[in-house]
Amino acid sequence: MGFLKDFKAFALKGNVIDMAVGVVIGGAFGKIVTSIVNDVIMPVFGYLTAGIKFTDLKLVLSEAVLDEAGAVVTAEVALTYGNLIQQVVDFVLIALSIFIVIRIVTKAGEKLRKKEEEVAAPEEPKGPTTEELLVEIRDLLKK
Repeated sequence: MGFLKDFKAFALKGNVIDMAVGVVIGGAFGKIVTSIVNDVIMPVFGYLTAGIKFTDLKLVLSEAVLDEAGAVVTAEVALTYGNLIQQVVDFVLIALSIFIVIRIVTKAGEKLRKKEEEVAAPEEPKGPTTEELLVEIRDLLKK
């Protein structure tokens, strides 16, 4: 009984639920950025690099061995570094996007806090200026 009660308290804490929502939204956001990279950015890079498709870039360590019928007997062994390049671009764009969103949210929060502080702290009534005090002293001395 104690275990289930503790688990329920843990699972229903606001932080755990917020984190779960963040993971789900992050996963969806990652798919959007991956699509942008795969469907928009990488084709532009391919165009700029004379049609090279990054996912096809590889270093072949040993060629595939085919039999007389053309069937693969031994598969090709290759380092597919093009996928690595694409994943690095994905990562950089996701990290940059998250950085920009967090920066915007942080700046907005700072502005909101400043406005709240301005509203919360009432302005102290301004006292008389030095000139007004001197005029008042002069008038008192004349009397």
